[in-house]
Amino acid sequence: MLKTTERNNQIVIELLKHHNIKKVVASPGGTNVSFMASIQDDPFFEIYSSVDERSAAYIACGLSVESGDPVVLSCTGATAARNYFPGLTEAYYNKIPILAITSTMPIERIGHNFPQLTDRTNISNDIVKKSFHIPLIKDEEDEWACTVRANEAMLELKHNGNGPVHLNVETSFGEFTEKEIKPVKYIDRITRNEKIPSITKSKVGIFIGNHTKMSEELTNQIDHFCEKYNGIVLGDHTSNYKGKYFVPTSLVTNQKYCHLECCRVPLLIHLGNISGAYLNIQPEEVWRVNEDGKICDSFKKLRYVFEMTEKEFFEQLNKQKSKKENTSYYKEWKENYTRLENKIPDLPYSNLWIAKTLSKELPKGSVLHLGILNSLRSWNFFAVDNSINVYSNTGGFGIDGCVSTLLGASLVNKDKLYFGVVGDLAFFYDLNSLGNRHFGNNIRLMIINNGMGQEFKNFGNRTTQFNNKTNTFIAAAGHFGNKSENLVKNFAENLGFTYITAKNKEEFERAKQTFLSEKINKSVIFEVFTDTDDETEALKKVISLEKSGKEITKDIIKKTIGLKQVKKIKNIIREN
Repeated sequence: MLKTTERNNQIVIELLKHHNIKKVVASPGGTNVSFMASIQDDPFFEIYSSVDERSAAYIACGLSVESGDPVVLSCTGATAARNYFPGLTEAYYNKIPILAITSTMPIERIGHNFPQLTDRTNISNDIVKKSFHIPLIKDEEDEWACTVRANEAMLELKHNGNGPVHLNVETSFGEFTEKEIKPVKYIDRITRNEKIPSITKSKVGIFIGNHTKMSEELTNQIDHFCEKYNGIVLGDHTSNYKGKYFVPTSLVTNQKYCHLECCRVPLLIHLGNISGAYLNIQPEEVWRVNEDGKICDSFKKLRYVFEMTEKEFFEQLNKQKSKKENTSYYKEWKENYTRLENKIPDLPYSNLWIAKTLSKELPKGSVLHLGILNSLRSWNFFAVDNSINVYSNTGGFGIDGCVSTLLGASLVNKDKLYFGVVGDLAFFYDLNSLGNRHFGNNIRLMIINNGMGQEFKNFGNRTTQFNNKTNTFIAAAGHFGNKSENLVKNFAENLGFTYITAKNKEEFERAKQTFLSEKINKSVIFEVFTDTDDETEALKKVISLEKSGKEITKDIIKKTIGLKQVKKIKNIIREN
């Protein structure tokens, strides 16, 4: 029983088996030969034939309603899929789980007068719940994307009420020489009414992305979990977890020349939303916990999605295990962090030096808002007091509203201090927000002004190869007064802010007392002038605290033969 060589069709077939979808109504054609020829002799599948695709879709409806099972439709190109519309409309409104697999030539050929090729990239709203395109697979990224989409499609058939789903699967009219299909990654969804699988791993990481303020009850459940399952909480300040088992993760995972063993996580539980931490964690398996139940595979190792509250998830697992094990994994991370923190040398005057200086001095109970990328990265290397909640606009991940978000938050509690740290481009982009008449006296806004987008000058950024040519258009240097010492000062003071500034460490140490003052009598803007070379050097020092021969050798090879050649060699090794 030979099967197609087309990996995308192989993935679809194997996932149908995993998700126990057996019934198929097939219509004849050329583009769906790769799929049909691979399953026609497979005893797992129960296949029926229908020449008329319109009839096939209605047959599938009847078959599904009567049996209670999902049913697959398979058709070719040309107008074949158009004839599914009436039956899929019936399935949509009557919530019948039909998986319409329409086979197609590569969609890049659409519009070039190729025969038997119709455009299925846009589907009517009331035909299917979701539609996914499954292209031919050319590399690892394609394989991951196709696998996730196909899993999501099959899980969606019975998610939040039954209904039809569409898969548009490309074919290259390939050969049939495969005897066995290599393993495919499975993703399953567990709802609150189902039992959570037992955890067998000896170490567990809990990665928390950007998260709203966490309740004390949830925090306690996470702490109990860490004690029972040898856990550690990973993430950055925006996780807003204030329990006992968090370690500032960035300093440990972002060492360029030393990859620590603790970063290999046997099981990673993923909470929260988009993170701007860019942590170098290598999980073996990921469980995502979120009420939305979405198939969100940030680490490309997703195995389960738990559609339930975080509290429900941890409560159930904590009940499964009464005995406390140990906290050796947390201690391992903590020891690594402490060792690295103690190695941080004196840093140049920079965003990083400021973060290191102020992280231990921010008033307790205050709120901190960080600009995306450079400011967020800088502060993530250092711990802040547990009473301080931290936020950053990592959802849309733009520089356009960092100041406005800070100002909006400050309206909620005018007796609390709200600190913000943003770069100059983010500040000037959102400048007009400072003139809003509603804002009070509880704002402490710091502007790190180096005259351009620091991200593109940082150590390790690929744009540094262009040297100063990066400045003009990529880093947008020279705008907004080109580090004028009067522009922000005059604007701030005319609006009633207290304005302070610093161009070096000594001036900063004197001015910071005003910035950190807990007296809420006037809002403060603190403009800090830094140099891009100092910013770059500071980051280089922080991420080069330890060096291993292996990582240095890797870096030398990459610089010598180039990243493309390294990837080619890796692919050759994998294939053999």
